[in-house]
Amino acid sequence: MSPREASFLARVQEALPTLHPAERKLGLMLCDFPGDLASYSTVELAKLANVSTPTVSRFIRRLGYASYEEARVQVRLERESGSRLYLGSRTRSGAGPSLNDRFDHYRANLDGTLQWLDPALLDSVTSALLSARRVWTIGLRAGQAFAAYMHWQLLQVVEQVALLPAAGQTLGEHVVGFTPDDVAIVFGLRRRVVATDAILASIRKRGCRILYITDEGVAFHQDATWHVRCSTTSPGPLFSHVGVLAACHAIAEGVIEKAGPDAAARLRAFEAINEALDDA
Repeated sequence: MSPREASFLARVQEALPTLHPAERKLGLMLCDFPGDLASYSTVELAKLANVSTPTVSRFIRRLGYASYEEARVQVRLERESGSRLYLGSRTRSGAGPSLNDRFDHYRANLDGTLQWLDPALLDSVTSALLSARRVWTIGLRAGQAFAAYMHWQLLQVVEQVALLPAAGQTLGEHVVGFTPDDVAIVFGLRRRVVATDAILASIRKRGCRILYITDEGVAFHQDATWHVRCSTTSPGPLFSHVGVLAACHAIAEGVIEKAGPDAAARLRAFEAINEALDDA
């Protein structure tokens, strides 16, 4: 893999054995906190790693970059769409933000998500889900847990809902049967699989409508009938998915409310069966 093809982290890891001691010291720090390169100037980064400014410049050149700014641009892009390592910082690797700061950030993510989930979009989505021949919830990697959650919630009122992919099966085995009367709920959260765009195109080719739920780093997608972007930023090393969960909950509740008496009857039937099975 040539430097031009490699990620920033891969470049650092490949170069480590050949670096001079001061450069290796900087490289080891950036292996743990690669996102710091996007946040600091050369002087600030040198101070953070306790090396000289010329050491930072030599280090960047050894990685194959023409300039510090070129490296920063790549790190910013990878921080937006890649590893959780890019969210951490050496300056906050100790005590970290307070509990109040964390919850303030979570609330900000809810507010950020709300701006992309307006009432008109929610009304259109819930109507489509309620009238669909079949609803498919699809999640890979981080999206799998949310696809399972959405499937479980919609099952309260939507009888024909399926979770994909099932163990040992391919998506193609199901997508071939999608119709224009169906709705596919696709979760595209970081880190997305390379084939995400191809998956969306294949679903759209069958005429199936798509609700695409993603993080804020994804541009509105041409193959999506509806696109809900969720704020997932975090003061720590993990993405915050409170906005994703809130969006799922709002959609599921909207479907149940729109179903009216039919939903109430189905829920009563659930409870009756659960009581008979002693499955409280």
